[in-house]
Amino acid sequence: MRVLGIDPGIALTGWAIVDKKNEPCLVKYGCIKTSKKDPQEKRLLLLYKELDGLIKKYSPGAVCIEKLFFNTNAKTALIVGEARGVVRVCCALNGLMEAEFTPLQIKMCIAGWGRADKKQVQQMIKTTLGLKEIPKPDDAADAVAAALTYCYHNQNLEK
Repeated sequence: MRVLGIDPGIALTGWAIVDKKNEPCLVKYGCIKTSKKDPQEKRLLLLYKELDGLIKKYSPGAVCIEKLFFNTNAKTALIVGEARGVVRVCCALNGLMEAEFTPLQIKMCIAGWGRADKKQVQQMIKTTLGLKEIPKPDDAADAVAAALTYCYHNQNLEK
């Protein structure tokens, strides 16, 4: 099965495509970027169009979206929530099975410790997938971690 991992955001939305056969294999990763100069609705529309294009190009069978971590900035949380909504609608319109994991669940799955820092998670991604370098930027690495978490939580995925 092919899995699309998403780390939603408004400025950058990280994405990753992972094939799950015997062992997970990273196919491609990147970020969808929007300009802060554009109005919010234009940024959300761009996010939808870019994500829809990725889904059509790579044909994933499932999507794993990192759950929103809400700290203290309510305005930022609302904007990221809008981006998450766009991601979820796009995936639903494309018929994808959806799963969500919290950052703590993803860290626990990838690094074995829910309080692992970004560098520890990124190093485990690199090691696990046999990569020469850590995926960049951080948003893309987070999307890879989300996709891997889906693969590990769904060990019985078809080859």
